[in-house]
This record gives sequence, structure tokens and C-alpha cells, in this order.
Amino acid sequence: MVLEAPGRPLVEADRPDPTPGPGQLLLDVAACGVCRTDLHLLDGEVEIPRLPIVLGHQIVGRVVRAGPGAAFKPGHRVGVPWLGWTDGTCRFCQSGRENLCLRARFTGRDIHGGYAERTVADARYCLRLPDELSDLDAAPLLCGGLIGYRALRMADDAERVGLYGFGASAHLIAQVAVWQERRVFAFTRPGDERGQEFARSLGAEWAGASGDEPPEPLDAAIIFAPVGALVLDALRACDRGGTVICAGIHMSDLPPIPYADLWHERSIRSVANLTRRDGEEFLAVAPRVPVRSQVTRYALEDANQALDDLRHGRFEGAAVLEVHALAKAA
Repeated sequence: MVLEAPGRPLVEADRPDPTPGPGQLLLDVAACGVCRTDLHLLDGEVEIPRLPIVLGHQIVGRVVRAGPGAAFKPGHRVGVPWLGWTDGTCRFCQSGRENLCLRARFTGRDIHGGYAERTVADARYCLRLPDELSDLDAAPLLCGGLIGYRALRMADDAERVGLYGFGASAHLIAQVAVWQERRVFAFTRPGDERGQEFARSLGAEWAGASGDEPPEPLDAAIIFAPVGALVLDALRACDRGGTVICAGIHMSDLPPIPYADLWHERSIRSVANLTRRDGEEFLAVAPRVPVRSQVTRYALEDANQALDDLRHGRFEGAAVLEVHALAKAA
């Protein structure tokens, strides 16, 4: 399913199988999560350096063939996240901040992604997946889970954590936060009583509408919804010394922030991408919690419907394309 230009639906196309180069893997795609970042790319809100492009950066696949130097064998199951390549030499890579690499390439934006039966990925950025996770359960963890985990780490030891926008990321990371014995407060669209009940079912002790005042001040707030105005709501909900963490790759502009709302050592941070260490740590934690994905399945050819349903909030949890790759010779 190919994006030919922003603002246009994806187009179904037959393309030749890609060939793995040195250090790369040819993968049969089993499943690929549908992410809000895909919507930002589709809508032109996030720049796309190359077109046409195959979207999808929450890939669960099995190795068909390894290129020279790639230490995987046929049949190995791997996860392919958003961060698909870094130069390894810039000051950010050299200081353990590869998520900020100046020349980074991203799966489904710079590199063809997983809305396809087969794809190629850099073996260095493929993650081993726990056997306990099915293909469909694993896919949402590769972005929603990883970004949520990085955001939760930025909350340090916050006890009272607010989650704004209770979708794919929040429903996963709420489970981790509860397992860590934090107290979770969930914020949804006004009137979304079903979403609020879903949050409570996953351990949130309170759920209400964005803009509502929680029963207690928050120690940290993580914003998953791409709505800049929520930053002000979250600041006002935070206690002294609280942190507001913006977890999306794109957000509408922030409104003017009165200094009084920022005062008392409150802070605002953003999350940019992820590191391989994030992936390794989170995928080690996920089976221990255990993290369970609420998944709505779609066929690969129904990717446009999945994106539209995501846009309009027609499902709880995460959407996953279930890809039935045809058996082909390697």
C-alpha cells in the first residue's frame, strides 16, 4: 500500500521484492501497526523526503534472507521500529543519543516500511521479540509502546501520572505504570465515556475529559494527543515541580503560557524518536507486566480504512494490519 503524495489515499500496488544489501534483512511481514505518525505523513504534517513511500514502522516480520554481515538466520522473528538507521558517528550517536542523530533515517518515511508483504530493514535496528508475544500483540509495542516507555522514563519517579489521549500508546503504558505502582489518571475527549471506562479497566484510578481537574494534582503528565492546547491543561493539573511530557512527533502550536502556570519549577519536555536501548528495555519489561494490546485487525488492502478509523477514534487501543504474505522463493 503506497503513499504517492500527501493528502491522497494509499494505492495498492505490486512491486518487485526488495533485495537486502550488506547488513540488511529481507523480511516477510506478518503484521504492521497503524500509528498516528502515519496519519501525519499522509496529511503532510511531517515532511517526507522521498515519494512514493510505503508507510508503516511497527513491523513484525520473519527473516527470509540476510545480506552480507547481517547476523540473523532465516526464520528469526524481529520487530522493526521507527528509527531505522543512524550514522553512528555524530556527537549524538557518540553520546548515547542516537534518537537525535542528524542523519537518522526512519522506517516508513525515509525507508520503505511494513504496509507490504515484504520489506528490507537494517539488521542493527531490528529488535528481538519475546516469544510470549503474538505477532498482533507485538506490533503496537514497536512505536506506541516504545514511545510511551521513553516518555514514562522521563517522568522519573512521579507517583501520580496523567495520560492525555487514551489511544494506542496510553493503553499500553498505563499497564506499565500500574505495574510500577504508580497512580494513573486518564484524560480522553469530552464525552468519551467508553474510552474512560476502558482506561479504568486497565488500572487507571480516575478517568475524565481533557480540561477536567483531576481529584489530585499530578506529578507528571504525558500528552499523546497531538493537541498543543493540552499542554496548558496539563501544566495547570500538575503539582509544584511537575513535568509535562509531549510524546508525539507532531503537535499543533502551543497557546501562550502564563508564567504563573509554569512557575514553581514545573517543566515541559518533548520525546523525539527512540533508541535501541529503549526497545531492548521495554521488550524485556513487557512480558513481565504483562503488557496486553487491545487490537483491531485489518487486512493489508484495508489500510486506508484503518487510517480513517484511527483519525476518527472508531476503535479502542491499536490498529494492526494483519499481513498474509504469499509463500515465495527467497
